[in-house]
Amino acid sequence: MSEPASMPRPGDVARDLWRLLEPIHAVVYFAPEPLAEFREVGYRGFWMGYFAGRAAPLGSTGAEVVHALFYNFGYARVSRALPAAWSFAPPEEALEARVRGSVRALRRALGPAAEGAAVARAAELATRAARSAPLEGRALFAANRSLPVPQEPLARLWQAATLLREHRGDGHVAALVAAGITGRDSHVLHATASGIPRDVYGPARDFDEAEWTSRHDALERRGLLEGNRLSRSGHRLKAEIEERTDRLAATAYDVLTTDETEELVRLLRPLTHAVVRAGDIPLDNPMGLDLRASSHRP
Repeated sequence: MSEPASMPRPGDVARDLWRLLEPIHAVVYFAPEPLAEFREVGYRGFWMGYFAGRAAPLGSTGAEVVHALFYNFGYARVSRALPAAWSFAPPEEALEARVRGSVRALRRALGPAAEGAAVARAAELATRAARSAPLEGRALFAANRSLPVPQEPLARLWQAATLLREHRGDGHVAALVAAGITGRDSHVLHATASGIPRDVYGPARDFDEAEWTSRHDALERRGLLEGNRLSRSGHRLKAEIEERTDRLAATAYDVLTTDETEELVRLLRPLTHAVVRAGDIPLDNPMGLDLRASSHRP
């Protein structure tokens, strides 16, 4: 008699879904349509649009709160955008711009599939998970969850992907804080572990060589790095952070049955592959995603 197939761990499922949902959300940062929408409402430059769009669910907040919640940006970068952005356009306009632009980008990437039954069903399942995820300790997720649910399926899918990524992100920040890894240190740790080129973090997260070297040396003194690779302790700590992040993220999917979770994964795969193949999201990116496999899927 054959052994029964082992059930996937909830954390593994949560990580698979993050890989599928993150590109759908991330068009808001990289695709030309949302960037044009942010310019149209009056935001000056990429970073003002980025911080205004992502922080808008919090209201007209300032740099301190956003710096704390986003966790991995330098304070100087945040403070150049906020609260100044709100003098160009209020949060309500940023919220409308990010949805309009993201939906336009997804419609371009998906083509006829944007209006198909798969999008509607994926939006239904992802929204149910997003609306049921625990709020406690997850301020950025809670702010996004307070927004109305869009009626259009593609907009609803984008919003659900956004909710689930911010839910996961809040949990990831908690895991990093518990491990004693600052937001800036987390970039150095992850880049070393994954092989993402250091120069990705220059324009994306305002790292100069001096800061990168300083933080690398501090992690090395902690015994987490050995030159340009993780030490045994570094591997162990990185694995603990990722495993805790996955477990915390998995709570969002408790509302779905096993069959519904598998269905959501199955529905999202071709949609995400189409979004990645559109080419707007860099293959080397600061989000920690490896998009190379998806970019070559037929």
